[in-house]
Amino acid sequence: MTTKSTDNIIEVQHFKISFAQKTVIKDLSFSVKRGEIFGLLGSNGSGKTTTIRTLLGLYREDKGKLLINGKKFEPGDKVRIGYLPEERGLYKKESVFDVMMYFARLKDLENPKEWIMNYLKRVGLEEFAKTKVNKLSQGMQQKVQLGITVMNNPELLILDEPTKGFDPVNRRLLMEIIEEQHQKGCTIILITHYMDEVERLCDDILLLKDGVARAQGPVKEVRAKFDNKSLDQIFVDIYGEQEESHE
Repeated sequence: MTTKSTDNIIEVQHFKISFAQKTVIKDLSFSVKRGEIFGLLGSNGSGKTTTIRTLLGLYREDKGKLLINGKKFEPGDKVRIGYLPEERGLYKKESVFDVMMYFARLKDLENPKEWIMNYLKRVGLEEFAKTKVNKLSQGMQQKVQLGITVMNNPELLILDEPTKGFDPVNRRLLMEIIEEQHQKGCTIILITHYMDEVERLCDDILLLKDGVARAQGPVKEVRAKFDNKSLDQIFVDIYGEQEESHE
């Protein structure tokens, strides 16, 4: 894959953070080029979500700099960010359409009704537009939240396990939607345990273990450093059988 520009939308420099005297990230530096798909990888507890939350200002770093568009992110910044957290958050007692319309208005989406209905039709939820969110399966709710995340064509899209629990058909559908956002110029950070998604989509990757980058760089270069093994095998080699989880 090729990136659309050589400048960086994200810069993380010598990032360190601890909770209750436990260091989660020790000394992490990386950058994300504008227009690329960046894979942030690692086992549960490796520090992936902590890094994203600190980047978005939800946590405060102990040391280092975490910059979006050259500055520390603040809620009033003009950069359009779409964030799909692993812990989904929807107004579950409201209908699918009303929830999506609420967020569409917050994001000043043009022609929101048309966009919402077109999206629901595409992901197979058109007939559930008036259904309360809490009546949907987890997979259906995930599709709704993805729609909310991408509806304003974000400049930066952060996806934490977007296809978790999906069958192959729906995984392919969501991958197509993600690729379409990329084609529009969106920079994407993808957090996933599906290495086939990483090999298909990602330009660069960062593999964390115990708060330290253990593999980093373009996918082809990382694979070359590990004797051209698959990313699945590289993951297994780095973590081994004595995996620790303590985020």
